Amino acid sequence: MIGAILPPDVAAVSVFGDLSPREGCELFPAETAAIVRAVARRRAEFTTVRLCARRAMEQLGLAPAPLLPGKRGAVSWPEGVVGSMTHCAGFRAAAVARTGAIASLGIDAEPNGPLPDGVLEVVSLPRERAGLTELSRQRPEVHGDRLLFSAKEAVFKTWYPLTGRELDFTEAELAFDPAGTFSARLLVPGPEVAGRRHGTFSGRWTAGRGFVVTAIALPA
Repeated sequence: MIGAILPPDVAAVSVFGDLSPREGCELFPAETAAIVRAVARRRAEFTTVRLCARRAMEQLGLAPAPLLPGKRGAVSWPEGVVGSMTHCAGFRAAAVARTGAIASLGIDAEPNGPLPDGVLEVVSLPRERAGLTELSRQRPEVHGDRLLFSAKEAVFKTWYPLTGRELDFTEAELAFDPAGTFSARLLVPGPEVAGRRHGTFSGRWTAGRGFVVTAIALPA
């Protein structure tokens, strides 16, 4: 599902639910130590999404390595690799690429249902909410508020590894094409990659099997 909205330079693996130890779902000691106090549900999602990442890395000919969470949960990827992970109830996914092809990745998955009351007003701008009205008219099966939230998460996951700085929900303005693309205009100075400053991120989205998924792959 994630792979369908990512470019060929990116390897992606997704699963519905959690994998078991019988399916090769093992952690490195440092990863196990990172969740030693976590509840069972958290351990399961942490483990499964890392297996997804290692399977994606294998597709690129990369050796398995510990994937440890850092500040804001950002994963420390091996040298020469960029990646992104996502998990929500019933869905786990990871995407990876070599830094020679992709500068940063952001993927996110959410259940295709309405956001809790009051959340949309906090995470969106007036023009975004107006755009969701038209999106809902053309794609009534998609909960536009949840899609917007997912896409903003993908924006943050793309932004943060390049800058090491926070990005508020209202510091990027998103617009959606019902055909499955979106743009994110940064309202603060964007990251610089290979001498070029990016003021806009371009992404893709899709919906199916009860989820909405979004992805951004910023070229190197």
